[in-house]
Amino acid sequence: MASGVAVQVQRAWSPSGRFFETFLRVLITLSSATALVLSSIAVCDGQWLSVQGKLVPLWQYCRTGAEPQCSPAVTLAAVAELRRGFVAVRSAVALAIVVAIVGLHLLIVSQVCEDGHSHKKWSMGSVLLLVSFLLSSAGTVTYVILLSGYVTLCAFTLSFWCQIVGGFLFFLNGMSGLTLGAPHACHSSLS
Repeated sequence: MASGVAVQVQRAWSPSGRFFETFLRVLITLSSATALVLSSIAVCDGQWLSVQGKLVPLWQYCRTGAEPQCSPAVTLAAVAELRRGFVAVRSAVALAIVVAIVGLHLLIVSQVCEDGHSHKKWSMGSVLLLVSFLLSSAGTVTYVILLSGYVTLCAFTLSFWCQIVGGFLFFLNGMSGLTLGAPHACHSSLS
């Protein structure tokens, strides 16, 4: 009975099915690379907020000196809380990029080196993209929560929205990669 199922699976796994799977894997990889570029630009630029026509950087929210100079919307009592919160935001989004780089690397290696472990590499790369989504989302949501009392939704810049789109693409590509990898692993185990 098992050999009959394997023959049916091999018939269903035609060259056109293999082409379609390869095409989807390439699309997921390219979309992951796009998400990585968007998120990297957003984090490196860091100009996520515009208050009264001035861009407020993510990496240096308040200038230090004799008296800290911050955005006019922020009181000096909130400066210490914002600094601690921004450390968490910067750490989470930067770590998300590093994890996404490793995940993208695994996705690419699984396609280039077709060996017995390529499906595991693909699945691990997809899982790392999901971890990157979680880290990116945690940092972005923390940023919004920290500034929720000081700014409106219109104050966020294009760089901030690039981070949102990049995080969303991490989620879509991670889920698509896991979904694409699951049936193929079943096919190879039956044959």
